[in-house]
Amino acid sequence: MEIDILTLFPEMFAPLDYSIIKRARDKGIVSINIYNIRDFTKDKHRKVDDYPYGGGSGMVMAADPIYSALESVIKNGEENPYVVLMGPEGRVFNQHIAKELSKKARLILICGHYEGVDERIKPAVSDEISIGDYVLTGGELASMVVTDAVCRMIPGVLSSSQSFEEESFYDGLLEYPQYTRPEIYRGMKVPEILLSGYHEKIRLWRRYQSLKRTLSKRPELVDMKKLSKEDKKLIDKIKSGDENI
Repeated sequence: MEIDILTLFPEMFAPLDYSIIKRARDKGIVSINIYNIRDFTKDKHRKVDDYPYGGGSGMVMAADPIYSALESVIKNGEENPYVVLMGPEGRVFNQHIAKELSKKARLILICGHYEGVDERIKPAVSDEISIGDYVLTGGELASMVVTDAVCRMIPGVLSSSQSFEEESFYDGLLEYPQYTRPEIYRGMKVPEILLSGYHEKIRLWRRYQSLKRTLSKRPELVDMKKLSKEDKKLIDKIKSGDENI
């Protein structure tokens, strides 16, 4: 997969040179290219913004540098590249969208800044994405969040598909409690069932705990229509306080 990021601050993207994303880049599974929008300006001052028509505070990113950057990075003969504008008007990012985007061969992410971008860039945009209902200085942090979440879904980036299939939000629920050595720490013991070696019982316990945790902390995530018969039985046990799996 190829991800191109258009930004005014390429130096902010150092986190993509570490950990899992770095390994994926080193293996050639993911190609991430950072482009400075200022490099596509046509004046000696490399001006990328201007005052808004109609008055108002702040500055607006001009359309021409962004269009020039897009036209430069889009390959000859490439049709309909998937261009995403990071901004507050977009779809609120979640795991479902991460899966959706991970199936694209190529993404181009545009990082908005200042008071926004000239509206006339919108015809070149395939999608708009927000990472939440709060204000950020620019789209750089948001684009890194999207890049990280999307890359994790690409085959070969993690050690196995199970690595992400069991994580929080992959199937819409929070993850079950996790434990590692030592078996007893400050008087707190690992649940006996995890030491039992009975894989089916462990699977049911984990599913029970995942549903229980989600119902307690994020009940809005539980869609009863999408739950299996097994899940519904486990929820009945949770509601009755029955922890016998």
